[in-house]
Amino acid sequence: MKKFLAILSTLAMATSFAMAEGSTIVDVAVKDGRFTTLVAALKAAKLDTTLMGKGPFTVFAPTDEAFAKLPAGTVEALLKDIPTLTKILLYHVVPGKFTASDVVKITSATTVNGLPVMVKVSGSSVKINDATVIIADVPASNGVIHVVDSVILPPSGDIVETAAANGNFKTLLAAATAAGLVDTLKSPGPFTVFAPTDAAFAKLPAGTVEALLKDLPTLRSILTYHVVSGRVFAGDLVKLSSVSSVQGSPIAIDVLGGSVKLNGSSTVIITDILTTNGVIHVIDTVILPPQK
Repeated sequence: MKKFLAILSTLAMATSFAMAEGSTIVDVAVKDGRFTTLVAALKAAKLDTTLMGKGPFTVFAPTDEAFAKLPAGTVEALLKDIPTLTKILLYHVVPGKFTASDVVKITSATTVNGLPVMVKVSGSSVKINDATVIIADVPASNGVIHVVDSVILPPSGDIVETAAANGNFKTLLAAATAAGLVDTLKSPGPFTVFAPTDAAFAKLPAGTVEALLKDLPTLRSILTYHVVSGRVFAGDLVKLSSVSSVQGSPIAIDVLGGSVKLNGSSTVIITDILTTNGVIHVIDTVILPPQK
């Protein structure tokens, strides 16, 4: 962490941001010249006046190069779709002032959009979702700017929609449908779902899935054992020894050799798939609740 802060401090000092006394976040961005797309987008969405207000705000600011990474025509399309543009821009803004020393102490932050961004620290690198912070602690009179190398896109689908789009959770979704849990997993939540893949369900003894689809109370118990209330990101998960499932029984958590294990048998193979109503962690084995 100290190494990261020292590097970002050096970057910030070496970067010629035009910072005059009383300059707001928008003033700083305009004067710098590397944020013309961001400034144009803010003006189109009529958010420039908001970010010139009292605040304070923390802004993860994509450069023009970051916007240029988006597929051709994306920026032009967004400038005509103000509701979507507004959601994306507000996903880059966190209420309050979070300096680099604050950011590296948290695993997530709730944006003005209403949805959280994840914060991941790895060595000298800090990522906000998939975007890397390349310059930190740019001061403004109403907050602070952290420059990022990619536009941060908010999740667009709920847990069910995201799992369906992935294509590897057909058995899980069929089971959730049979158990009458789909509407719950589409509700605001938020929820954390440890989602077994189709390959994970295929590990069960032959005929188990078919039997469960006829035994809905047991099926619901197993499925709700994979769900936790609230958002538990990977950065939080590794600090815990257990979490309480919606089913009511705890799930044991162990970190072994860099891997997260649930109940000693299931490995988390993909973490932090963001959805509009929670987060999905993919697991390689179905976890079974204890017998009562």
